[in-house]
Amino acid sequence: MLTRIVLVGLICYSLASPARACGPGRGYGRRRHPRKLTPLAYKQYIPNVAEKTLGASGRYEGKITRNSERFKELTPNYNPDIIFKDEENTGADRLMTQRCKDKLNSLAISVMNQWPGVKLRVTEGWDEDGHHSEESLHYEGRAVDITTSDRDRSKYGMLARLAVEAGFDWVYYESKAHIHCSVKAENSVAAKSGGCFPGSARVSLESGGTKSVKDLKPGDRVLAADDEGKLVYSDFLMFLDRAEATRRVFYVIETREPRRRLPLTAAHLLFAGEPEGTGSGQALPKATYASDVRAGQLVYIADGDEDGDGRRLRPAQVEKVYLEEMAGAYAPLTVQGTLVVNQVLASCYAVVEQHALAHWAFAPVRMSYAAKSLFSPSDPLMSNSTVQENGVHWYSSALYQIGTWILDSAALHPLGMTLDSS
Repeated sequence: MLTRIVLVGLICYSLASPARACGPGRGYGRRRHPRKLTPLAYKQYIPNVAEKTLGASGRYEGKITRNSERFKELTPNYNPDIIFKDEENTGADRLMTQRCKDKLNSLAISVMNQWPGVKLRVTEGWDEDGHHSEESLHYEGRAVDITTSDRDRSKYGMLARLAVEAGFDWVYYESKAHIHCSVKAENSVAAKSGGCFPGSARVSLESGGTKSVKDLKPGDRVLAADDEGKLVYSDFLMFLDRAEATRRVFYVIETREPRRRLPLTAAHLLFAGEPEGTGSGQALPKATYASDVRAGQLVYIADGDEDGDGRRLRPAQVEKVYLEEMAGAYAPLTVQGTLVVNQVLASCYAVVEQHALAHWAFAPVRMSYAAKSLFSPSDPLMSNSTVQENGVHWYSSALYQIGTWILDSAALHPLGMTLDSS
């Protein structure tokens, strides 16, 4: 019965706000209509950040040679729908990482659909001869330069757009003669952004004291905030994503007076505002991606000691934001949809910068919880259908997959695109 409630809710909300890992995915409240794709302009790149940054394809990890251990990371691409220039006649242009291969194969289909009779053409793939600039991702098999088989340069702006739609992590209309595309590393922490907080992050319990995020159990009542910005205790429901063994890069938001330190992934939401016109006791300010928070902005902390005895929120100014790699990745969900972590208020959601909409999308989960509490008040959330020990929760995963059919990728945070099931 309860499973049916959730499934019905899934179908309903899939037409609204699909979700993934630690937050919402694409789309809300509309049917999908054919979109008019806009070609990239010459010298434009998407996303609008440097290629070797976390928001794009990530840092350079070192040149791969045929004699290196990492050579096994490369796989040949023999897709007959792709033409490889292979001017060296060594097959090097066919070698690439699996992620690059997947995106390239997807793009090949789009090219044939866009221009019948035209194929995708790769002019440069893996480079073993040093023909590119220092630290080029071509040396790792993570970059390709592409054209169309007819070499019609009037098509290249649209080709770049199709590459963006195919899922390349960085696309650059680099030259009048080709488009440059690249992807994240297979083992890059930047490519695994499902988890939201490291395992060492702490939450405050209604029963007193604190607990590590990784040790949360269904039914724990933890410090959160309601939609009016008042501190309340809220039931912990489940992990939307849980990855114990992973290591990921977190944005660390550090405040001054009092000093608080909140690590969370780039696409995760927390409540931040500008110094003017903010204060305690008001409705929560706009939810903001962690990667967009800047020094000088205000976040909201729980007054009181580290054990969570405070009963009000107050603004605290961000002193600095920096990156740090930490162990574990956990995306807890509460009934309120908010959570006070390391004494700083954050949303339970990510990927789409709309906290209220994300909270609405998870209404079926809260309905299931309420029903189980009613019929089995002593043990409302211990069934395996609601709690996932490790990996992305099925509800988030299903909503994300459906969401990919509804909206384009522009609505999503660039680091929230990869669905990590580890």
